[in-house]
Amino acid sequence: MRLFPNDNSALLRSTTMQGFELTEMAIEIEHKFLLANDDWRKSVKKSIKYKQGYLSSQPTSSIRIRISDNHAWLNIKSATIGTSRLEFEYEIPLMDAEEIMASLCNKPLIEKTRHFVPHTDNLWEIDEFEGDNHGLVVAEIELSEIGKAFTKPDWLGAEVTHDLRYYNNNLAVNPYIKWGNK
Repeated sequence: MRLFPNDNSALLRSTTMQGFELTEMAIEIEHKFLLANDDWRKSVKKSIKYKQGYLSSQPTSSIRIRISDNHAWLNIKSATIGTSRLEFEYEIPLMDAEEIMASLCNKPLIEKTRHFVPHTDNLWEIDEFEGDNHGLVVAEIELSEIGKAFTKPDWLGAEVTHDLRYYNNNLAVNPYIKWGNK
């Protein structure tokens, strides 16, 4: 989840996705985990396929293009390691995104299915990767504030929030097939 910086009004822009409240903000507060088992699958409420490519991945930031169905976005994230970082996302024309992805993005592209799994009062996003990252499954939870407590489901494994290998921009450069399961 992302917070508006310097916004003391605490008003949030929100949209609803299948009954879940998603909030657009400029600071992402997120924890990443591996999965201990497949028990989460029985609680999936929605799944979305994503394809994304990286235009740039620098020590300070990453810039990516993401496509899902007939929608596309330009996303800029700070390269901060940990639970909190700046994130800006803008919808762009699908045809532009397809051309950028085909012509300008680094390869391999990131292909994944994101599964939305509610647990207690939180919505978990579980990314099941394909292509060069096949076999990798990562659960993420986005929080409204740093340090906010959350209940960990039984299907959750080790936390990898601080392990750079699991960041999508790094998976585009060093895919899971090169280092996973070793």
